[in-house]
Amino acid sequence: MDILIKNVNIFNRGKSFVSDIHIRGQRIHKVGTELQVRHAHQEIDGTGKWLIPGIIDDQVHFREPGLTHKADIASESRAAIAGGTTSFMEMPNTKPPALTQELLQHKYDIASKNAYCNYSFFMGVSNENYDEVMKTDLENVCGIKIFMGSSTGNMLVDNPDVLERIFANTPSLIATHCEDETTIRQNTEHFMADYGDRLDAKFHPLIRNEDACFLSSSYAAGLAKKYNTRLHILHLTTRDELVLFDNTIPLSEQRITSEVCVHHLHFCADDYETLGNLIKCNPAIKDKMHREALWDALLDDRLDIIATDHAPHTYAEKSEPYIHAPSGLPLVQHSLYIMLNAVHSGKISMEKVVEKMCHAPAECFQLLERGYLDEGKYADLVLIDPDEEWTIGPENIYYKCGWSPLTGVKCKGRVLRTFVNGSEVYNAEGKFVQGGGMRLTFSAVR
Repeated sequence: MDILIKNVNIFNRGKSFVSDIHIRGQRIHKVGTELQVRHAHQEIDGTGKWLIPGIIDDQVHFREPGLTHKADIASESRAAIAGGTTSFMEMPNTKPPALTQELLQHKYDIASKNAYCNYSFFMGVSNENYDEVMKTDLENVCGIKIFMGSSTGNMLVDNPDVLERIFANTPSLIATHCEDETTIRQNTEHFMADYGDRLDAKFHPLIRNEDACFLSSSYAAGLAKKYNTRLHILHLTTRDELVLFDNTIPLSEQRITSEVCVHHLHFCADDYETLGNLIKCNPAIKDKMHREALWDALLDDRLDIIATDHAPHTYAEKSEPYIHAPSGLPLVQHSLYIMLNAVHSGKISMEKVVEKMCHAPAECFQLLERGYLDEGKYADLVLIDPDEEWTIGPENIYYKCGWSPLTGVKCKGRVLRTFVNGSEVYNAEGKFVQGGGMRLTFSAVR
């Protein structure tokens, strides 16, 4: 297919400019003004519209295999493309968890048939699977994931000897969920003793508090510095942890990088009053002073990536009493819209959003041939009407779980078309096309 988008405002590499873009086959063939394509199969007028690289979400939970009553790779990747996400990296805490190379490959096999966009899957780490972890193919797997805090099944890695051994020897990028399990357990026992059945979601940031986060994050950073390991700390939530990151080093040279999630930029602890368990997640959404500190760090580049930690559960599960309700919320369809609202309110520039959601994930993970609107790159791109106003509601939510904590939020800006590897896989008229996604590939040196 030859596709020509004319007169569109392109955001790429820290700049915005009006130009044309020509897609030939799976790749961007040409970017320039007044392009002419003699036999274009499709020509799109981009006047007044924005064009960005496809979003790369480095942390999602799509629940397949084993938890498909909540979500699956097909349903959640379909929601992803409706929100402009063209590549995802999915976590290993499925059922069974991806703790062997065989189980990891099974997830890739499912995605090769069912994913609507590009995909990669983290290899899981436990206290017992060191040999399996060391077999991970660096060029075809985004990294290894360590839960240094409570998790699903046999995925809490709390053995110091195992952690030392993995940090010392793996050539892979390590992505960590950092919360100190001992602190969380002690806090839980304390609040349960005092409040019992009266415990509700507003206690969540007190149980999974700043100390739990900092103890674990600083421990991981210390191990990474000791062994010069490539470490990526996921979903930062506290002001305290920001001292661990250095914005004076170019991103391409950093050995310890960071991620912030959209819900920690959007919500704060005050929102438990109205949303309760619907925004219960790990690490917890905390006081607004932490939210403001995260915004400051995002803008000055101590925080490198914006992601979602998309983690759906059924509404019935989230309606259980606080202590039994699972943690996690669905976000992958709406991460761009949260950030577009921030752009329109003057909180962040669109150039910075593209840097944090498209360019930085490609750089951090050494993802090959994606993340930019450059000639020769794969044509993963998103066409946006920056001015359309609409409201998130049940009629336009594509998650399998059918709900969002953002229901009722008014948005300015809407995805009109999403392209994956040169194919239009979504448009705002309701067209979805499955099968355009590819397995992501990476540099072997990270």
